Amino acid sequence: MTDPEVSTAAAGTPTWMTAFRRAGQALTFRRIGAVYVLVLISIGFSFWAPDTFPTYATVKQVLDGNAVIALAALALIVPLSTGVFDISSVYTMSLSGVLTAYIVIHTDLPLGVAIAAALGASALVGVVNGIVVVTMRIESLIGTLATGSLIQAFITLVTKDQSLNSAKLVGTFAKLAGGDIGGFNYPVFYALGVALVLWLVLEHAVVGRRLYATGFNKDAARLAGIHTARLQFASLVVSATLAGAAGIVLASSIGAGSPTAGSPYLLSSFAAVFLGATQFKEGRFNAWGTLLAVTVLGVGTTGLGLAGAAPWTGSMFTGVVLITALAVTGVQRRSGVAARRWRLVGRRSTASVDPPQDGSRDRSEAALDVGLGLRSDDLLNERA
Repeated sequence: MTDPEVSTAAAGTPTWMTAFRRAGQALTFRRIGAVYVLVLISIGFSFWAPDTFPTYATVKQVLDGNAVIALAALALIVPLSTGVFDISSVYTMSLSGVLTAYIVIHTDLPLGVAIAAALGASALVGVVNGIVVVTMRIESLIGTLATGSLIQAFITLVTKDQSLNSAKLVGTFAKLAGGDIGGFNYPVFYALGVALVLWLVLEHAVVGRRLYATGFNKDAARLAGIHTARLQFASLVVSATLAGAAGIVLASSIGAGSPTAGSPYLLSSFAAVFLGATQFKEGRFNAWGTLLAVTVLGVGTTGLGLAGAAPWTGSMFTGVVLITALAVTGVQRRSGVAARRWRLVGRRSTASVDPPQDGSRDRSEAALDVGLGLRSDDLLNERA
Protein backbone atom coordinates (compact mmCIF):
# COMPACT_ATOMS: atom_id res chain seq x y z
CA MET A 1 0.00 0.00 0.00
CA THR A 2 1.40 3.41 -0.97
CA ASP A 3 1.54 6.28 1.53
CA PRO A 4 -0.69 9.15 0.21
CA GLU A 5 1.71 11.82 1.49
CA VAL A 6 4.62 10.18 -0.28
CA SER A 7 2.59 9.91 -3.46
CA THR A 8 1.57 13.56 -3.26
CA ALA A 9 5.15 14.66 -2.67
CA ALA A 10 6.39 12.54 -5.54
CA ALA A 11 3.68 13.90 -7.81
CA GLY A 12 4.68 17.47 -6.95
CA THR A 13 8.38 16.93 -7.68
CA PRO A 14 9.46 18.31 -11.07
CA THR A 15 10.68 15.73 -13.56
CA TRP A 16 14.00 17.52 -14.04
CA MET A 17 14.65 17.44 -10.29
CA THR A 18 13.93 13.72 -10.10
CA ALA A 19 16.28 13.08 -13.02
CA PHE A 20 18.93 15.27 -11.39
CA ARG A 21 18.67 13.32 -8.13
CA ARG A 22 18.96 9.99 -9.91
CA ALA A 23 21.97 11.19 -11.88
CA GLY A 24 23.58 12.41 -8.66
CA GLN A 25 23.01 9.05 -6.99
CA ALA A 26 24.40 7.19 -10.00
CA LEU A 27 27.57 9.33 -9.99
CA THR A 28 28.43 8.95 -6.32
CA PHE A 29 31.83 7.55 -5.37
CA ARG A 30 30.07 4.65 -3.65
CA ARG A 31 28.62 3.47 -6.98
CA ILE A 32 31.33 4.32 -9.51
CA GLY A 33 34.37 4.90 -7.36
CA ALA A 34 36.54 2.92 -9.79
CA VAL A 35 35.86 5.51 -12.49
CA TYR A 36 37.29 8.27 -10.28
CA VAL A 37 40.21 6.05 -9.31
CA LEU A 38 40.85 5.35 -13.01
CA VAL A 39 40.90 9.07 -13.78
CA LEU A 40 43.23 9.83 -10.87
CA ILE A 41 45.77 7.11 -11.62
CA SER A 42 45.69 8.03 -15.32
CA ILE A 43 46.52 11.63 -14.43
CA GLY A 44 49.22 10.45 -12.04
CA PHE A 45 50.91 8.22 -14.61
CA SER A 46 50.64 10.96 -17.22
CA PHE A 47 52.86 13.13 -14.99
CA TRP A 48 55.07 10.21 -13.94
CA ALA A 49 55.69 8.95 -17.49
CA PRO A 50 54.66 11.84 -19.79
CA ASP A 51 56.49 10.50 -22.83
CA THR A 52 55.02 6.98 -22.84
CA PHE A 53 51.76 6.79 -20.87
CA PRO A 54 49.33 9.40 -22.32
CA THR A 55 49.32 7.92 -25.85
CA TYR A 56 47.01 5.94 -28.10
CA ALA A 57 49.51 3.08 -27.99
CA THR A 58 48.96 2.82 -24.23
CA VAL A 59 45.18 2.64 -24.67
CA LYS A 60 45.62 -0.16 -27.19
CA GLN A 61 48.10 -1.93 -24.92
CA VAL A 62 45.73 -1.78 -21.95
CA LEU A 63 42.71 -3.09 -23.87
CA ASP A 64 44.48 -5.72 -25.97
CA GLY A 65 46.70 -6.87 -23.12
CA ASN A 66 43.85 -7.33 -20.65
CA ALA A 67 41.12 -8.79 -22.88
CA VAL A 68 41.91 -12.37 -21.83
CA ILE A 69 41.85 -11.30 -18.17
CA ALA A 70 38.42 -9.83 -18.83
CA LEU A 71 37.23 -13.12 -20.34
CA ALA A 72 38.63 -15.07 -17.38
CA ALA A 73 36.95 -12.71 -14.90
CA LEU A 74 33.61 -12.75 -16.71
CA ALA A 75 33.61 -16.55 -16.47
CA LEU A 76 33.60 -16.24 -12.67
CA ILE A 77 30.58 -13.95 -12.41
CA VAL A 78 27.87 -16.61 -12.78
CA PRO A 79 29.05 -19.05 -10.07
CA LEU A 80 29.99 -16.23 -7.69
CA SER A 81 26.49 -14.79 -8.13
CA THR A 82 25.13 -18.07 -6.76
CA GLY A 83 27.58 -18.12 -3.86
CA VAL A 84 30.13 -20.64 -5.12
CA PHE A 85 33.78 -20.23 -6.14
CA ASP A 86 35.37 -21.81 -9.19
CA ILE A 87 39.11 -21.90 -8.56
CA SER A 88 39.51 -24.50 -11.32
CA SER A 89 38.62 -21.98 -14.05
CA VAL A 90 42.24 -21.03 -14.75
CA TYR A 91 43.21 -24.69 -15.02
CA THR A 92 40.30 -25.19 -17.40
CA MET A 93 41.75 -22.38 -19.51
CA SER A 94 45.04 -24.28 -19.75
CA LEU A 95 43.23 -27.53 -20.57
CA SER A 96 41.15 -26.08 -23.41
CA GLY A 97 44.14 -24.34 -24.94
CA VAL A 98 46.29 -27.47 -24.82
CA LEU A 99 43.50 -29.68 -26.15
CA THR A 100 42.78 -27.36 -29.07
CA ALA A 101 46.46 -27.12 -29.96
CA TYR A 102 46.90 -30.90 -29.66
CA ILE A 103 44.02 -31.64 -32.04
CA VAL A 104 45.20 -29.04 -34.56
CA ILE A 105 48.78 -30.35 -34.50
CA HIS A 106 48.20 -34.12 -34.39
CA THR A 107 45.06 -34.54 -36.50
CA ASP A 108 43.63 -33.28 -39.75
CA LEU A 109 40.32 -32.33 -38.18
CA PRO A 110 38.94 -28.86 -38.92
CA LEU A 111 39.61 -26.08 -36.44
CA GLY A 112 35.90 -25.91 -35.61
CA VAL A 113 35.98 -29.52 -34.42
CA ALA A 114 39.02 -28.82 -32.24
CA ILE A 115 37.28 -25.82 -30.66
CA ALA A 116 34.08 -27.81 -30.11
CA ALA A 117 36.05 -30.63 -28.46
CA ALA A 118 37.84 -28.18 -26.16
CA LEU A 119 34.58 -26.51 -25.16
CA GLY A 120 33.00 -29.93 -24.59
CA ALA A 121 35.88 -30.94 -22.32
CA SER A 122 35.53 -27.65 -20.44
CA ALA A 123 31.82 -28.23 -19.94
CA LEU A 124 32.64 -31.72 -18.64
CA VAL A 125 34.93 -30.10 -16.06
CA GLY A 126 31.95 -27.97 -15.04
CA VAL A 127 29.84 -31.09 -14.60
CA VAL A 128 32.52 -32.64 -12.40
CA ASN A 129 32.67 -29.45 -10.36
CA GLY A 130 28.90 -29.53 -10.02
CA ILE A 131 28.98 -33.11 -8.74
CA VAL A 132 31.75 -32.30 -6.26
CA VAL A 133 30.29 -29.03 -4.97
CA VAL A 134 26.52 -29.49 -5.28
CA THR A 135 25.91 -33.24 -5.15
CA MET A 136 28.71 -34.17 -2.74
CA ARG A 137 28.33 -30.86 -0.84
CA ILE A 138 32.03 -30.14 -0.62
CA GLU A 139 32.96 -26.52 0.04
CA SER A 140 33.38 -24.88 -3.38
CA LEU A 141 36.78 -23.32 -2.61
CA ILE A 142 38.23 -26.71 -1.66
CA GLY A 143 36.31 -28.76 -4.21
CA THR A 144 37.19 -26.68 -7.26
CA LEU A 145 40.78 -26.30 -6.09
CA ALA A 146 40.98 -30.11 -5.96
CA THR A 147 39.51 -30.54 -9.45
CA GLY A 148 41.90 -27.86 -10.70
CA SER A 149 44.84 -29.82 -9.32
CA LEU A 150 43.57 -32.94 -11.09
CA ILE A 151 43.25 -31.02 -14.34
CA GLN A 152 46.81 -29.72 -14.02
CA ALA A 153 48.09 -33.23 -13.32
CA PHE A 154 46.32 -34.53 -16.43
CA ILE A 155 47.77 -31.74 -18.58
CA THR A 156 51.28 -32.46 -17.28
CA LEU A 157 50.82 -36.16 -17.97
CA VAL A 158 49.81 -35.55 -21.58
CA THR A 159 52.23 -32.75 -22.46
CA LYS A 160 55.20 -33.82 -20.28
CA ASP A 161 55.09 -30.21 -19.07
CA GLN A 162 56.15 -28.99 -22.51
CA SER A 163 54.34 -26.40 -24.65
CA LEU A 164 52.76 -27.64 -27.87
CA ASN A 165 54.24 -25.69 -30.78
CA SER A 166 53.82 -26.21 -34.51
CA ALA A 167 53.56 -24.32 -37.76
CA LYS A 168 49.98 -25.60 -37.92
CA LEU A 169 49.07 -23.17 -35.15
CA VAL A 170 49.86 -20.28 -37.49
CA GLY A 171 47.11 -19.08 -39.78
CA THR A 172 43.44 -19.48 -39.01
CA PHE A 173 44.06 -20.49 -35.42
CA ALA A 174 46.29 -17.48 -34.80
CA LYS A 175 43.67 -15.15 -36.28
CA LEU A 176 41.19 -16.07 -33.54
CA ALA A 177 43.04 -13.64 -31.30
CA GLY A 178 45.36 -11.92 -33.77
CA GLY A 179 42.76 -10.32 -36.02
CA ASP A 180 41.69 -6.76 -35.32
CA ILE A 181 38.82 -4.34 -35.82
CA GLY A 182 39.69 -0.65 -35.83
CA GLY A 183 43.14 -1.43 -34.48
CA PHE A 184 41.88 -3.43 -31.48
CA ASN A 185 42.31 -7.20 -31.40
CA TYR A 186 39.34 -9.57 -31.53
CA PRO A 187 39.51 -10.59 -27.83
CA VAL A 188 38.47 -7.06 -26.85
CA PHE A 189 35.22 -7.56 -28.74
CA TYR A 190 34.82 -11.11 -27.44
CA ALA A 191 34.91 -9.69 -23.91
CA LEU A 192 32.36 -7.00 -24.79
CA GLY A 193 30.06 -9.62 -26.33
CA VAL A 194 30.26 -11.93 -23.30
CA ALA A 195 29.66 -8.98 -20.97
CA LEU A 196 26.59 -7.95 -22.95
CA VAL A 197 25.10 -11.44 -22.77
CA LEU A 198 25.79 -11.73 -19.04
CA TRP A 199 24.26 -8.30 -18.43
CA LEU A 200 21.09 -9.26 -20.30
CA VAL A 201 20.78 -12.56 -18.44
CA LEU A 202 21.62 -11.34 -14.95
CA GLU A 203 19.81 -8.00 -15.04
CA HIS A 204 16.89 -8.56 -17.40
CA ALA A 205 15.94 -12.23 -17.13
CA VAL A 206 14.12 -14.18 -14.43
CA VAL A 207 17.01 -16.62 -14.14
CA GLY A 208 19.32 -13.73 -13.29
CA ARG A 209 17.20 -12.72 -10.28
CA ARG A 210 17.15 -16.35 -9.20
CA LEU A 211 20.93 -16.55 -9.43
CA TYR A 212 21.35 -13.45 -7.29
CA ALA A 213 18.75 -14.70 -4.81
CA THR A 214 20.66 -17.96 -4.44
CA GLY A 215 23.88 -16.09 -3.80
CA PHE A 216 22.41 -13.70 -1.24
CA ASN A 217 20.90 -16.47 0.87
CA LYS A 218 20.51 -20.00 -0.38
CA ASP A 219 18.05 -21.07 2.33
CA ALA A 220 15.88 -18.02 1.81
CA ALA A 221 15.85 -18.56 -1.95
CA ARG A 222 14.79 -22.17 -1.43
CA LEU A 223 11.98 -20.87 0.80
CA ALA A 224 10.82 -18.79 -2.14
CA GLY A 225 10.62 -21.88 -4.36
CA ILE A 226 13.88 -21.42 -6.26
CA HIS A 227 15.81 -24.55 -7.29
CA THR A 228 19.10 -23.40 -5.80
CA ALA A 229 21.07 -26.63 -6.25
CA ARG A 230 20.16 -26.79 -9.93
CA LEU A 231 21.24 -23.17 -10.44
CA GLN A 232 24.57 -23.66 -8.69
CA PHE A 233 25.25 -26.79 -10.73
CA ALA A 234 24.45 -24.99 -13.99
CA SER A 235 26.53 -21.96 -12.97
CA LEU A 236 29.63 -24.14 -12.59
CA VAL A 237 29.07 -25.65 -16.05
CA VAL A 238 28.67 -22.17 -17.57
CA SER A 239 31.77 -20.94 -15.76
CA ALA A 240 33.90 -23.83 -17.02
CA THR A 241 32.64 -23.40 -20.58
CA LEU A 242 33.41 -19.67 -20.60
CA ALA A 243 36.82 -20.38 -19.08
CA GLY A 244 37.43 -22.92 -21.83
CA ALA A 245 36.61 -20.30 -24.46
CA ALA A 246 39.01 -17.88 -22.78
CA GLY A 247 41.69 -20.59 -22.85
CA ILE A 248 41.26 -21.09 -26.59
CA VAL A 249 41.65 -17.36 -27.16
CA LEU A 250 44.73 -17.34 -24.92
CA ALA A 251 46.32 -20.24 -26.81
CA SER A 252 45.65 -18.43 -30.07
CA SER A 253 47.24 -15.23 -28.78
CA ILE A 254 50.47 -16.94 -27.66
CA GLY A 255 50.51 -19.35 -30.62
CA ALA A 256 50.99 -22.46 -28.48
CA GLY A 257 49.29 -24.86 -26.14
CA SER A 258 50.99 -24.03 -22.86
CA PRO A 259 50.31 -26.40 -19.93
CA THR A 260 50.40 -23.48 -17.45
CA ALA A 261 48.99 -20.68 -19.58
CA GLY A 262 45.94 -20.05 -17.39
CA SER A 263 47.58 -20.12 -13.95
CA PRO A 264 48.82 -16.49 -13.93
CA TYR A 265 45.24 -15.26 -14.38
CA LEU A 266 43.94 -16.55 -11.04
CA LEU A 267 44.68 -13.50 -8.89
CA SER A 268 43.92 -10.87 -11.52
CA SER A 269 40.58 -12.41 -12.55
CA PHE A 270 39.31 -12.68 -8.97
CA ALA A 271 40.57 -9.18 -8.18
CA ALA A 272 38.66 -7.83 -11.17
CA VAL A 273 35.39 -9.60 -10.42
CA PHE A 274 35.39 -8.59 -6.73
CA LEU A 275 36.33 -4.99 -7.51
CA GLY A 276 33.60 -5.03 -10.15
CA ALA A 277 31.07 -6.07 -7.50
CA THR A 278 31.60 -2.70 -5.79
CA GLN A 279 30.61 -0.79 -8.94
CA PHE A 280 27.19 0.03 -10.44
CA LYS A 281 25.40 -2.75 -8.51
CA GLU A 282 26.68 -2.46 -4.96
CA GLY A 283 27.52 -5.85 -3.51
CA ARG A 284 26.47 -7.73 -6.66
CA PHE A 285 28.77 -9.31 -9.20
CA ASN A 286 28.05 -7.70 -12.56
CA ALA A 287 29.54 -7.66 -16.03
CA TRP A 288 30.10 -3.95 -16.65
CA GLY A 289 31.62 -3.44 -13.21
CA THR A 290 34.00 -6.30 -13.96
CA LEU A 291 35.11 -4.74 -17.25
CA LEU A 292 35.66 -1.42 -15.48
CA ALA A 293 37.73 -3.20 -12.83
CA VAL A 294 39.82 -4.95 -15.49
CA THR A 295 40.51 -1.55 -17.05
CA VAL A 296 41.58 -0.08 -13.71
CA LEU A 297 43.91 -3.01 -13.04
CA GLY A 298 45.24 -2.84 -16.59
CA VAL A 299 45.96 0.88 -16.40
CA GLY A 300 47.65 0.42 -13.03
CA THR A 301 49.95 -2.43 -14.05
CA THR A 302 50.68 -0.93 -17.49
CA GLY A 303 51.41 2.47 -15.99
CA LEU A 304 53.80 0.98 -13.46
CA GLY A 305 55.63 -0.82 -16.24
CA LEU A 306 55.89 2.28 -18.44
CA ALA A 307 57.08 4.34 -15.47
CA GLY A 308 59.93 1.92 -14.88
CA ALA A 309 58.69 0.61 -11.53
CA ALA A 310 60.05 -2.67 -10.16
CA PRO A 311 58.42 -5.81 -11.63
CA TRP A 312 56.91 -6.84 -8.28
CA THR A 313 54.86 -3.63 -8.01
CA GLY A 314 52.30 -4.92 -10.50
CA SER A 315 51.49 -7.93 -8.35
CA MET A 316 51.42 -5.76 -5.24
CA PHE A 317 48.97 -3.36 -6.91
CA THR A 318 46.66 -6.24 -7.87
CA GLY A 319 46.82 -7.75 -4.39
CA VAL A 320 46.00 -4.46 -2.68
CA VAL A 321 43.07 -3.93 -5.04
CA LEU A 322 41.74 -7.44 -4.28
CA ILE A 323 41.91 -6.96 -0.50
CA THR A 324 40.25 -3.56 -0.74
CA ALA A 325 37.52 -4.88 -3.04
CA LEU A 326 36.78 -7.81 -0.74
CA ALA A 327 36.46 -5.49 2.25
CA VAL A 328 34.21 -3.01 0.43
CA THR A 329 32.02 -5.76 -1.05
CA GLY A 330 31.47 -7.27 2.40
CA VAL A 331 30.50 -3.91 3.90
CA GLN A 332 28.12 -3.16 1.03
CA ARG A 333 26.39 -6.53 1.33
CA ARG A 334 25.96 -6.21 5.09
CA SER A 335 24.62 -2.66 4.84
CA GLY A 336 22.32 -3.68 1.99
CA VAL A 337 20.81 -6.54 3.98
CA ALA A 338 20.27 -4.25 6.98
CA ALA A 339 18.49 -1.67 4.82
CA ARG A 340 16.24 -4.31 3.30
CA ARG A 341 15.30 -5.62 6.74
CA TRP A 342 14.27 -2.11 7.80
CA ARG A 343 12.09 -1.88 4.69
CA LEU A 344 10.60 -5.25 5.58
CA VAL A 345 9.63 -3.90 9.02
CA GLY A 346 7.89 -0.99 7.32
CA ARG A 347 5.95 -3.31 5.02
CA ARG A 348 4.87 -5.44 7.96
CA SER A 349 3.53 -2.38 9.78
CA THR A 350 0.99 -1.89 6.97
CA ALA A 351 0.02 -5.57 6.76
CA SER A 352 -3.24 -5.03 8.70
CA VAL A 353 -4.29 -2.33 6.24
CA ASP A 354 -3.39 -4.15 3.06
CA PRO A 355 -3.24 -7.91 3.82
CA PRO A 356 -1.84 -10.33 1.23
CA GLN A 357 -4.38 -12.03 -1.00
CA ASP A 358 -2.60 -15.38 -0.86
CA GLY A 359 0.31 -17.06 0.87
CA SER A 360 2.92 -16.00 -1.65
CA ARG A 361 3.76 -12.71 0.07
CA ASP A 362 4.01 -14.49 3.41
CA ARG A 363 6.63 -16.81 1.92
CA SER A 364 8.55 -13.97 0.29
CA GLU A 365 8.62 -12.00 3.55
CA ALA A 366 9.79 -15.12 5.36
CA ALA A 367 12.63 -15.33 2.87
CA LEU A 368 13.49 -11.68 3.41
CA ASP A 369 13.34 -12.20 7.16
CA VAL A 370 16.35 -14.52 7.00
CA GLY A 371 18.36 -12.09 4.92
CA LEU A 372 17.52 -12.53 1.24
CA GLY A 373 18.83 -9.59 -0.75
CA LEU A 374 15.85 -9.09 -3.06
CA ARG A 375 12.60 -7.21 -2.66
CA SER A 376 9.45 -9.20 -2.00
CA ASP A 377 8.09 -8.07 -5.37
CA ASP A 378 11.05 -9.74 -7.07
CA LEU A 379 10.33 -12.97 -5.21
CA LEU A 380 6.71 -12.82 -6.29
CA ASN A 381 7.95 -12.57 -9.87
CA GLU A 382 10.12 -15.63 -9.29
CA ARG A 383 7.10 -17.63 -8.20
CA ALA A 384 5.13 -16.44 -11.20
